[in-house]
Amino acid sequence: MPKFIIKGGQKLSGEIITGGAKNNAQIMLPVSLLSTETIKLHNVPRIDGVEKSLELLADLGAEINDRGETIEINTKNITKTELDKKIADKFRTSVMFVGPILARYGQVRFPHPGGCVIGAGGRPIDLFLEGFTALGAKVEVRDNYYEIKAKRLSGCEFFFTTATVTGTQSLMMTACLAAGRTVLKNCAMEPEVEALADYLNSQGTKISGAGTPTIIIEGVEKINGGDCEIIPDRIEAGSFALMAAATNSEITIKRCNPEHLLSLLAIFDKIGVNYEKGNDWIKMKKSDHIRAYDLKTHEYPGFSTDLQSPYVVLMTQAHGTSLIQENIYDRRLIWTDMLSQMGANIVMCDPHRVVVSGPTKLSGKHLISPDIRAGIALVIAALAAAGTTEIDNIYQIDRGYEKLDTRLKQLGADIERID
Repeated sequence: MPKFIIKGGQKLSGEIITGGAKNNAQIMLPVSLLSTETIKLHNVPRIDGVEKSLELLADLGAEINDRGETIEINTKNITKTELDKKIADKFRTSVMFVGPILARYGQVRFPHPGGCVIGAGGRPIDLFLEGFTALGAKVEVRDNYYEIKAKRLSGCEFFFTTATVTGTQSLMMTACLAAGRTVLKNCAMEPEVEALADYLNSQGTKISGAGTPTIIIEGVEKINGGDCEIIPDRIEAGSFALMAAATNSEITIKRCNPEHLLSLLAIFDKIGVNYEKGNDWIKMKKSDHIRAYDLKTHEYPGFSTDLQSPYVVLMTQAHGTSLIQENIYDRRLIWTDMLSQMGANIVMCDPHRVVVSGPTKLSGKHLISPDIRAGIALVIAALAAAGTTEIDNIYQIDRGYEKLDTRLKQLGADIERID
């Protein structure tokens, strides 16, 4: 199992380029199933979810021309409508292939995504199934597989009881080939939703309202192929900004979109983190005195749950006491116990809230990354800490941050990957 060995205490400097957004790329791959024409994707991050999506497309019969950051996909000759269990079991976003296959072929068969047994825990897909049913499909469960069929999908009005990015995107894709008008309400408003709508509209669909709570889709008979530029990864850019602030380093983050990080930058303004920004860059500067500030995560455009973990690390270096409240995912603050092992002053109030007092000196420890975002937070803590930190299970970090050790070395970080 690979691990990171990090010797902390060095100031970072230089430029780092933001990669393509994983949450955009992993959606654009199943989009290729909506058209018989070729789609060409640019700025594709080569992370685990992308590789598994390509594996699933290849198993379905897609023709793939893989040139690294640019990938061409043609699904014209696909006839298979069942997702291979061995592949779909491996990753959650395999569920995003369901809607396009259903819309194009009228049927799809698939296991519960990500390896969970149906009805036995894991992140539910109830809203996906309810949306497909609202569009006129019939859902059945047989032999621990979902089977969904529809002679012809028809437009509907559907309300998301919980705002969900993937749920919104899935029904958007599915409704594009449904007959008539579909109105989706309480939609997620993330930039990745807008990016999906922008591409689909450029290829002949009629989607309005993306980026707002209400999205309207007028069904079309055909969707063209074309070129798609994957948008910059706002979570990666935000992670690098928080890394610079926590280590009091000067870093320029290039090829990003500061407009997607307004909630983070607004907090920087309040707590004394110095930075400059342009149309596609953020320059992080040294800060003399960072103040503690309470945080509540919220759906976009609020503060992203995916940046909560790196923010907690920053608060260990801030002056004062802050209350961090996680409102999106259960138990996402449990990892802070590892920060306490490093010397942080953190009190857990309950699974959704911690109190952080700072500044504190962190010391290197032997740690295990529990997930993507806690993993990058541990890397940031290790860079800020005195001594050497060993982080195991970095597969989790690799899922969200491509070639992280190589890129951080270019900033002067003392980090090694041990396989």
